[in-house]
Amino acid sequence: MPADASGHGADLPTTIVSDDALEEVMSRPAPGVAAAMKALDGDLVILGAGGKMGPSLARQARRAMDAVAATHQVIAVSRFSDPSSRAMLEAQGVKTVVADLLDPASVEALPDAAAVIFMAGMKFGATDAASLTWAMNTLGPAWVGRRYAGVPTVVFSSGNVYPFMPVSGPGATEATPPDPVGEYAQSVLGRERIFEHYANTLDTPVLIFRLFFAAELRYGVLHDVANCVWSGRPVDVTMGQANCIWQGDANGMALRSVALAESPARCLNVSGPQRCVFRDRAKEFGRRFNRPVDFEGKETVTALICDASEAVRRFGAPAVSLDRLTGWVADWVQRGGTTLGKPTHFEVRDGKF
Repeated sequence: MPADASGHGADLPTTIVSDDALEEVMSRPAPGVAAAMKALDGDLVILGAGGKMGPSLARQARRAMDAVAATHQVIAVSRFSDPSSRAMLEAQGVKTVVADLLDPASVEALPDAAAVIFMAGMKFGATDAASLTWAMNTLGPAWVGRRYAGVPTVVFSSGNVYPFMPVSGPGATEATPPDPVGEYAQSVLGRERIFEHYANTLDTPVLIFRLFFAAELRYGVLHDVANCVWSGRPVDVTMGQANCIWQGDANGMALRSVALAESPARCLNVSGPQRCVFRDRAKEFGRRFNRPVDFEGKETVTALICDASEAVRRFGAPAVSLDRLTGWVADWVQRGGTTLGKPTHFEVRDGKF
């Protein structure tokens, strides 16, 4: 088996040349997802489905259900400020519901579910809107936790809840005590605690999905590093390195994580097994672009890194390796592919996003 293949990896394209092709690849059901969707005894509700990851996750769930002739609905819930995202999901057979998760009446009116994936939250702009960030990341979960009491729930979280770890070691494990830096990360830990509370008091099965960090061709740390090199801007290597994972693989693991939800809540680190060392990746982009690479800053001895071996043990290695993703991103940037316009701020060490 190729190093970047786990079931569906062998038929991945060499390049991805359009947004439609990108969405198709990201929404291909990963190994095990169809069986996980078939095992549901009712509908899957995805909350916050209008963000960066939600649409492709919802499509992957729908495609997986269709592959096993499951009759359950995939219900994508969001404010859908971008109507095209809603139209795309409906065209793919995903039912959409417009709701504001900060409105308890709106949450109470949400449809019943056999399983819930909670993806709603706020990160970018958090420093300038601290109160809204805390409301989105803690108050919304409070209403949702009551509405879906007892329903298996996968809660998207972030590696930002952990402290910086020595780069010489394996990174944070699920047993590493949280020590979030900055209000955004603190509010994410608050989200976790809210759902942990309902796992303890309402017997809701919960899996806290600590993601380090999803990447695709229009967004992510590799996209940001590649754009720096392509545009002649220096690459900041102060953080030095990070974990990342192809968004399609992360979505597949999230869908399969429904079966891992339990009470009390459990946590799972999710990422690729190979770290993205920014200096090395920048040099590789420079080689592919035939352009010089400039750096700024100096690598520190700690970084926001994790040990995701438990996820790999349960789900297998991601289908898309770091090297394949690097090649896809390089080709995308050279082609002038679209961008989501949301820098990851991978160099940030003070928690201000």
